Amino acid sequence: MTTAQRTLWRHARLATLHGSTPWGWLDDGALLVDGERLAWVGRDDDVPAGSAVDAEVDLAGALVTPGLIDAHTHLVYAGERAGEFEQRLQGASYEQIARAGGGIQRTVAATRAASDDSLFALAAPRARALMAEGVTTIEVKSGYGLAADHEARCLGVARRLGRELPLAVRTTSLGAHALPPEFAGRADDYIDAVCGWLPAQASAGLVDAVDGFCDTIGFTPAQTRRVFDAARALELPVKLHAEQLSNQEGAALAAGYGALSCDHLEHLSASGIAAMRQAGTVALLLPGAYYFLRDTTLPPVAALREAGVPMAIATDHNPGSSPTLSLLLMLNMACTLFRLTPEEAFRGVTIQAARALGLADRGTLAVGQRADFAVFDAEHPRELAYRFGHNPCRRVVFAGQERARCIAPGSLA
Repeated sequence: MTTAQRTLWRHARLATLHGSTPWGWLDDGALLVDGERLAWVGRDDDVPAGSAVDAEVDLAGALVTPGLIDAHTHLVYAGERAGEFEQRLQGASYEQIARAGGGIQRTVAATRAASDDSLFALAAPRARALMAEGVTTIEVKSGYGLAADHEARCLGVARRLGRELPLAVRTTSLGAHALPPEFAGRADDYIDAVCGWLPAQASAGLVDAVDGFCDTIGFTPAQTRRVFDAARALELPVKLHAEQLSNQEGAALAAGYGALSCDHLEHLSASGIAAMRQAGTVALLLPGAYYFLRDTTLPPVAALREAGVPMAIATDHNPGSSPTLSLLLMLNMACTLFRLTPEEAFRGVTIQAARALGLADRGTLAVGQRADFAVFDAEHPRELAYRFGHNPCRRVVFAGQERARCIAPGSLA
């Protein structure tokens, strides 16, 4: 058995997000990493005397934050939908394109036709692009296979990302994403099929949570409830694409199942907010999709804030409605479009994003937490929301080990 490496990272501006002070700020701080965990965090002048360390790193005043967490992505897919972007600019709506056989169905066809290795070769550069900005944990949904074998393949590729990259990956089964063509006119039969796939996915260790799309072009609340009942029987947590295009009261439904998060939420009602507050469900806001679809209905941020509902932020990376690969850009959009404060937005990609994934061991810099952190060429974390089109990330530590700087090579299609 090898002894865990103990490294002292010194002279950093720390945004710990721990404690009651704004940002959990320490102007001249230090971190003691012991193996994969943080063993001590505090002012550099207060480093415990006689601390045994194997190495010291002087960060010379650089900004250190918890590793970033992208809690909503659809990273595994083939094909692209730039043509639909052009159609929308010419007046077609997202719903019209979907009903005409485009949208998710186009991506499903391309994904089904791709091999596992091809899907991995496409997804890995996308993951590396996120990692290059300081992301250390991501969630990856299925939902572009829409058949038992193809959904399992997509989840398997997501698991492979976590094995082969220095990145923590949480997987979510999203079979209830759209109705595949072979089930046209038989939505209830398809939901039966989705529920039937879940036990095999769970027993194979492919799934950490279950999601659905409850909306006018997705599935009804009654159908969503059946998926959630199947997840509950397997003791899998749930989350929901809710109230993106209309108010189906999906958020209240999901909160009734103790959902980890409800995502999008542009049409969220007061009753949905109350239910989420009672359940402790995170509001996961997706400004990239709001921007890209040129939506005009804002999620009710002020009401969520007043109710004390935690708010997370994610890229929602997907080929149709949010093809971004920059979580830092989402910080800026969350502030400029949704009017979050820089600290609210940053907590939304760290501590609240961890909560949206059901993870309590990351998202802050505190003793006992995973040693996942990012080093930025900045004086204060508000700069990360202020600047856009700029990546100041210089170093990343993942599970206690510094990883090589990630640059996404080749095509991101």
